[in-house]
Formats: sequence, C-alpha cells, structure tokens
Amino acid sequence: MYRVTKALNHNAVLAIKEKGSREYLLLEKGIGFGRKVSEYIEPTEDCRVYSLANDSETGSARNLLESSEPKYLEIANTILDEAEKEFGKVDRSILFPLADHITFAVKRMQKGEQISNPLNQDIQVLFYKEYKIASKVKELLAEADHITVSEDEIGYIALHVHSSICDEKVSGAMQIAAAVRECISLIEADVGKSIDVQTISYNRMMNHIKYMAARALNGEELKLDMNEYMEQKFPNSFRIAATVCSHLGRHLEVILPDIEIGYLAMHIERVYADEGSENK
Repeated sequence: MYRVTKALNHNAVLAIKEKGSREYLLLEKGIGFGRKVSEYIEPTEDCRVYSLANDSETGSARNLLESSEPKYLEIANTILDEAEKEFGKVDRSILFPLADHITFAVKRMQKGEQISNPLNQDIQVLFYKEYKIASKVKELLAEADHITVSEDEIGYIALHVHSSICDEKVSGAMQIAAAVRECISLIEADVGKSIDVQTISYNRMMNHIKYMAARALNGEELKLDMNEYMEQKFPNSFRIAATVCSHLGRHLEVILPDIEIGYLAMHIERVYADEGSENK
C-alpha cells in the first residue's frame, strides 16, 4: 500500500510506501484521478514505481521531477516500456533525466529553437535499436503537443535509451560516438572520400570501433593477435589502423593495446575493398 502525497495528473501520483518514509512516483493509467492527499492506494501489476532517492549525472531524481511536466514523465515511461520489450531489463532510474530532457526539448521547439546533432548519423548506426525506440517520441509529442520532433533530437533521446540498457552514462555514449566519428573521418581522409554508410562493411567497422573504445575504457583486451599477418598482407590498412588506434587512445585518454590494430585493419581493408569495387 502507498499513501498519496500529491496527485500530479490523472496518471501520476507521488506517494510514500506504507510503514516507510521514502517517496515514490507511481505511473499508471487513471491512478491519479480523484486522488486526495493521505489516501491509500494499492498499485496494480501494470503500475510503474520509481524511487525519488536516486541521483544521476544531471541531478537528483527529485529535482528533475520538479522540473519535468507530468505528461513528459508519462512519455519517458512509455519509451522505457518499449526499450524493455526490445532489450529485456532496463534501468528505470533514467526516467527522470529522460523526462527532463524531453521537457526542455519541447520548450526549445515551442520557441522555434532547433538544436543540431553533428553525430546523429553515427548514433543511428551505432545505436540502431535504441534510435528506433527513441523515434516513438515523434508520435507521442505530436499527440501531446502537436510538435514535430527533429531527427537530431531523436538522436539525443536514443543516447538516454542506450544508457537505460547499459551501465554507461549518456555523456559516455556521446564520448564514444564522437570518438568513432573522428576515427571514421581519419579513415575517410585516407580513402580520399566519404565512405558509403549503407554498406555492411561500414556498419561493421563502426560497431567494431565502438566496442574497441568500450574495451579500452573497461580495461578489456583481445586474445588473438593478428598484427603480424595483417601488417604483411595489408600494410596500407594496417598503417591507417595504427594511426586510428593512436588517435582513439588520445581522445579517450587511455592506452589501446597494440593487439587492437590488426582487428581494425581487417575492417578497414573490407571498406577499402568495397570502395575499390565501386570504382571499377
């Protein structure tokens, strides 16, 4: 049982658990309709319960709750429901920073302000499923506020979705996306043109760099050393791979093991092969 401390709207209430002192946000269709302070309620199995005791990189749950409109808490909850369907267990504490982000995004859009997301194309590739889930915000905000959400904004929401399924902060996901973009730019400069993002080899290479960055940040290391073979067989790809690994290490402020070079060279060679076949 929970004792209501405040009804936010028809679908959201703040309440204290019986025989406890911590406050929670309860989200369920109709749960706040006609509710009075101090009234006791028993949530159903469909109710989502969020603790206000959690903190995130953007602030405390309580402060973020106070800055977020209730309808955007509902929208954030719906997005997390979709993420849970796709990925299984998700970290629901991301609800408050996600709702806060949506609240301020709507305020910007209502003022006619548009933010740019130079990494959006990369985010779509690196976090494809998360981006697809984040795209649901289009129809939700169109219904709630008659607002058209830009693709760039969806990219930022996708990072919040990613944060809910991985033990990684939004800023960390953004850092990896930026690092991957810089690495791809180095490779494109060596190729002499932009690489077709629709090719399978490009997608594989981007994802490889993403996981390479994650391994470096987590202190993980590959087992099989392909360096000698790749350096002899594909010296040009090995050369640019070494440059990219060095750059990535500086960007992330970590030391990438040399063993990473051979694996990246293999992916670069596939991209070179694709580009070469297109030019024939």
